[in-house]
Amino acid sequence: MDSKTMAEEIERRLAPYDWAFHFDRKKDTLRIEDKETKKGVTISLPSIIAKWEETKEEAIEEIVYYVEQTLCTMQKTYTLFGKEKDIYPVIRSTSFPTETNDGIPLVYDEHTAETRIYYALDLGNTYRLIDKKLMEQENWDVRHMKEMARFNVRSLAVPVKEDTVAGNTFYFVNTNDGYDASRILNEPFLASVSAKITGTMLVAVPHQDVLIIADIQNDIGYDVLAQLTMSFFASGRVPITALSFLYENGKLEPIFILGKNRRK
Repeated sequence: MDSKTMAEEIERRLAPYDWAFHFDRKKDTLRIEDKETKKGVTISLPSIIAKWEETKEEAIEEIVYYVEQTLCTMQKTYTLFGKEKDIYPVIRSTSFPTETNDGIPLVYDEHTAETRIYYALDLGNTYRLIDKKLMEQENWDVRHMKEMARFNVRSLAVPVKEDTVAGNTFYFVNTNDGYDASRILNEPFLASVSAKITGTMLVAVPHQDVLIIADIQNDIGYDVLAQLTMSFFASGRVPITALSFLYENGKLEPIFILGKNRRK
């Protein structure tokens, strides 16, 4: 399936809504927006196609659901009052916009050279990124909101699946609750995993719905992790970064894995 065919299929399934669709052949994207407000989402079609090649119908249903939830959310107004337990940090790449389509600055923090921390109000099936206008309207203290979000993400369960390849151990967090990558901010959890690591500890957040921690013992481990992160990055609904991070003394440092233990 090519990008044009995928764009047409997504548009067909969203036809019941009175939305505008703009296919950009050069950028391989599909822009879907409300005709009146011009608010909407831009979808990278190659990543959807890559996922479709693996899961077929599921990939299309997932992106259609995501667009429905996102655009319908944009048409509503929200309050933070009484929602203190529903505020979480979300990890995004440094290329992610720092303001809304209306030019309103989003609330965010720098994280690593590859990632930023944004803040979101959980709405059940989706969430709304918190911007400065919303904070000012409700007279909320930004610092207090951020502390609350960090506390909430540390309160989330962290179920871990484990796999071993050629003596290297890989730990996966994949609950699909929208905050798997956010668990990289759960410092006590990372510290607890670090305590049992006997090799080199690497961490990866290729997309928002997965956190990978690796106990690297040999060259094969680096190669396997590089392949894993690239695969997840290509198939993720919200890609973050294909790079991994060295975890050392409680700090994260991006590294390039070039294969056969060649890295910098």
